[in-house]
Order: sequence, then C-alpha cells, then structure tokens
Amino acid sequence: MGGLSFRPVWFDSLGAKSSCLLVETPDLNLLIDPGAAAMQPGFPASEVRKLYWLARARLAIRRAARRADVVVISHYHYDHFTDFDRGLYEGKLVLVKNPNEFINDSQRGRAESFFDSLCREFGGTRLEEVVRRREPRRYGNPLADLPRARDRDFGDYNRRRRELFRKGLEWFRARVRSWNSAGWIPELKFEDVEVRFPEGRTFRFGSTKVSFTGPMFHGIEFSRVGWVFATVVEHGGEKLIHSSDLNGPIIEDYADWIIRENPQVLIMDGPMTYMRGYLLTQTTLNRAVENAVRILEESDVRLMIYDHHLPREPRFRELTRAVWEAGERRRKRVLTAAELLGKRPAVLG
Repeated sequence: MGGLSFRPVWFDSLGAKSSCLLVETPDLNLLIDPGAAAMQPGFPASEVRKLYWLARARLAIRRAARRADVVVISHYHYDHFTDFDRGLYEGKLVLVKNPNEFINDSQRGRAESFFDSLCREFGGTRLEEVVRRREPRRYGNPLADLPRARDRDFGDYNRRRRELFRKGLEWFRARVRSWNSAGWIPELKFEDVEVRFPEGRTFRFGSTKVSFTGPMFHGIEFSRVGWVFATVVEHGGEKLIHSSDLNGPIIEDYADWIIRENPQVLIMDGPMTYMRGYLLTQTTLNRAVENAVRILEESDVRLMIYDHHLPREPRFRELTRAVWEAGERRRKRVLTAAELLGKRPAVLG
C-alpha cells in the first residue's frame, strides 16, 4: 500500500478475543485497540489452550506497543484496551473514547479505573483530584443521525422495532441523566503521556491524516453495550479503516459511511454468530450480512479483514456465506486475520 502498511497484532481468529492492529506510515506508527481477552466457555478448545493464546496475544500487543507513537482505544471493553500496563502507554499520545458521554455505566466504571491508573502512574495524583464539575448538556435522539436504519421497512417486524426504539430512547435518556450528574474526566497531559478524546476530530502527522468518527452504536440501535468510534488512516492516496465493534455493520447508515469513505483496506468485525438465537436474531444477522455484501459491491475495497466476533464458533463462514461469496464474485480479498498471516483460524482446529 505504498507508504501505508499494517499488521494484525492479534485477532479472534488467532485464538483470543482482540481486534488489535498496527498501522505504519513514514510519519507514525499507530497501535489500535491494544487489548485481549480469553475466549468464551463454549469455544472449542481447552482452557489451557485458551489461556496460552491469551498470553501470546498480550505479549504480541506489548511488543507492538514498543513500535507505536500513538495508541488508539475505541472503547473500554477488555478485548480492546488494557488496564493497566505502563509499557503500553508510556511515551505515547493516547487517543481514547471520551469517558464522559455516549458511554454505558459499566464502561464508565472501567474508564474511571483506567484514568485513575494513568493519573497515578504518570501524574503522581488520583483521578478524583482532576475530575471537574460539568455543565449539563442536551442530547438529541440518536436516531436522527440514522435515517436509513430508522426508516427501513421490516414488514411484520416494524411494530416490534418501534417498541425497541421507544425503550431504547428511554434508556438513552437515563444515560444522559447519568452523564450530566457525573464529574467530567478531562483530557490529560503529563510528562510521559498525553491523553486526548478524538471523536469527530482529525489529527495530522506530517503527510498522514488520522480521522475519527463520532460515537457509533456497538451493534444495533440503542445497544446497551454502548458506543465505539472508527478510525480512518490516510497516506499517499491510500486509506485504511478500522471499524471497531459495529457488528457487521448492523446499521445501514454505518455501511453507507464506509462506502462513502471508500477505503482500499477495511478492518471490520462481523456479527456475533456464536450468540445466534440469544443476543443475535435472524433479522439482525441478515442486516449485517446484507450490509457487508453492499460494502463489497459498492466500494473499491480491495482487502477486507472480516474478523473479531465472527471466528468464535466453527460455523461462522457458513452463517455469513453471502459475504465470502461476494468477495469472490467481485475478486476482492475477504480474509480472517489468521488467513492473511497464512494460518488456519483457531476455531477450526
């Protein structure tokens, strides 16, 4: 890719939950989502094997961090960030999900722990000493920014969907009250680390541009799991997107955004097929597959790393068959990270 290159540091297809990527240009080395977690109990491997893969993932992330100038954390799930390893963050510009808004309660708690570790390790202080009082803010209905998903006709499912949106909006308004009543965690700058909130912003490093979306739902509309952001890296006419946890993407407007951005390389997680029949309905799975196919058909993506969430159960390729077939039909490379590295996905034995 000319002056822009990338390397999967660790992904689910290698045996531990992760979506960690190292992106390199002549101007900087960018480490995205330096976290890893062990596979779920139902993953077809022994506990010893799962812990072995987790240890290898964490070692690979530490080694990649030595090369990085900038560390990106798209959200506060442990398969996307590490709390705490001084070596991952020392000497870095750390661009992290804003912990003050568009965040659920559990991730707010994890963010507080993480920021307290940063304050203690690098600032010789405690988080409670830097938290500020915040002025209440007003937040509109997030569906206003998702007209395609909001207005899509699902036939008989429309009534159920309207009820989900009603309950989702109630949940969102409760989150707003929580955000407005909590203290404001500020961006930080200590001698050995700088921490900034990048949502909706663009940073330039020489001739490299790194852009970030605003907050996006982690999966379906009003997902209780929270929000994430996606990262776009551009250099020398080449573009790479790391989409974080959009789960497919499930939401049509997010697929539209990827198509408009038109990257050559797309790092995209898939639907949670291992949760099918529990947290993943057939309607949601169909949306995710349709959107991934549309991205392949309507953009100039040359390589799509289709990993994270997907290779946690052996039938992932069968359940998303249309995506792999669209890649073949369009002569585009659709691969797991393991396959890109010349390996067999761990879930397949």
